[in-house]
Amino acid sequence: MKTLMLDPKYFHTLGYTPTKDCLKNKTILVTGAGSGIGKTAAKTYAAHGATVILLGKTTKKLEATYDEILAENGADTAAEPAIYPMDLLGANPDDYQNLAKVIEENYGQLDGLLNNASLLGNLSPIANQNIELWYKVQQVNLNAPFMLTQACLGLLNKAPNASIIFTSSGVARVGRAYWGAYSVSKFATEGLSQILADELETNTKVRSNCINPGATRTSMRANAYPGEDPMTLKTPEELMPLYLYLMSDDSKDISGQSLDAQ
Repeated sequence: MKTLMLDPKYFHTLGYTPTKDCLKNKTILVTGAGSGIGKTAAKTYAAHGATVILLGKTTKKLEATYDEILAENGADTAAEPAIYPMDLLGANPDDYQNLAKVIEENYGQLDGLLNNASLLGNLSPIANQNIELWYKVQQVNLNAPFMLTQACLGLLNKAPNASIIFTSSGVARVGRAYWGAYSVSKFATEGLSQILADELETNTKVRSNCINPGATRTSMRANAYPGEDPMTLKTPEELMPLYLYLMSDDSKDISGQSLDAQ
């Protein structure tokens, strides 16, 4: 696989326009698919032809995403989504191996994995970081994507061109006061993605990249900045060109990158 370099700050100016069927015949697993960017990405991937596996801890939210996908794409669509409830905070390696087994039995391979689910934790000085919450943030934001990706590598290797996307952040590149556990987890996520890209570059068709969504109109952003006017922020829908680009074969030569969605 040839790894090309892109300027991470200016992807949104490239004017990428996906085709309607750019994800046709692909099976894509999306974590955190019950709300926010994960939900929007799952719906967008389905609208472009993918069979989407919706993973999240709240079944009711996943069912809502499922219903919206069917409503927007037709109840008789060949790309009917699947629901897989899982709480990443409590999941162990066996749980991820079982998930991979279910995917293999039903789909044979995995064309894409969007590691989207994240936990904010609390914003406070390092001296005041709650240790239990610190562990929880690392578990959801770092350990879970590691274990899930590791369990799915065999399935991803079966696909003609597979894509792994990790969710990064602006505080994954420059540490900022009070962002403690969240920032550390995202710094580590960037490293995990780069290591994977380097390991997978030879003799595989699997690529690994990060997306920094930026300031987006989500509940996590509202929790971090309660005084901010959400109407000044971009919606998850406005970020989807980059999510489509990195998941489609149009980016098959792109790996080891961390790109800004805005």
